[in-house]
Amino acid sequence: MRLNRFLAQAGCGSRRACEQLITEGRVTINGKVVTDLSTQVEAGDHVKAGKRLLRNERLMTAMLHKPRGFLCTADDPEGRKTIFQLLPSNWPRVFYVGRLDADSEGLLLVTNDGALSQRLTHPSYKLPKTYEVVLDKEFDFTLAEKLKKGLFVEGQKGRFESIHRLGATVVKVVLTQGIKRQIRQMFELVGYKVKRLIRTEIGKLKLGDLPAGQWRLLSDEEIRRSFGSAKPQPAPPSAAKKYKQSKSRSAYPRRSPSGERKPTAARAARERRR
Repeated sequence: MRLNRFLAQAGCGSRRACEQLITEGRVTINGKVVTDLSTQVEAGDHVKAGKRLLRNERLMTAMLHKPRGFLCTADDPEGRKTIFQLLPSNWPRVFYVGRLDADSEGLLLVTNDGALSQRLTHPSYKLPKTYEVVLDKEFDFTLAEKLKKGLFVEGQKGRFESIHRLGATVVKVVLTQGIKRQIRQMFELVGYKVKRLIRTEIGKLKLGDLPAGQWRLLSDEEIRRSFGSAKPQPAPPSAAKKYKQSKSRSAYPRRSPSGERKPTAARAARERRR
């Protein structure tokens, strides 16, 4: 097994993060520093990342119904409750995928599969996440288009993929972005306060009737069915690039093999009219 895959399965992060650990010289096999990304790990090898001895643990992924008031962190210096207190102590080291802030609740994934985590969180995959949002007053749906076109939050443009009415003060919001506190901030910008926020779906995986504070392991088939269709989306060319392409095609006259400038079609037409 390639070393970066071994590290990812041992819970050291995504493949790219694991490759960085290797190239930085922070990984050893049988006491020797290894920086070659093509290195293979054999049965019986002792692999360390820093001072931590790693084991090729069984991959596992679970869905958790995060209650309100729990933090998405492994340890809190202030002693507040964390999501890891809700998980069995005999589990291998897992990490959360797609955080929820302390005041939010609902569907959260925990896994030790670094490759899966990378696939679910990378912006290019545009994985849809669905939320039920309770507002402090009845929502004016004339504002829906503004929220879908986008507002600037945290220095970038946040937008809702869709927004649907569930009740006078309750809406369903679908996102494909992961900006910090995006839903709360965008509603605040149009004059509303979020009283309750629950994530109900990630991809095709639904929270369903899983009780708050409870977890459930996902099968390989369920993972494929829920997230297997996620594909990276090509980034659109920037406005600057479009302008440069347009300018290079039309603004500069062409040259002949001898070096003389060849008239553009528009210029040739003007010359004929004269």
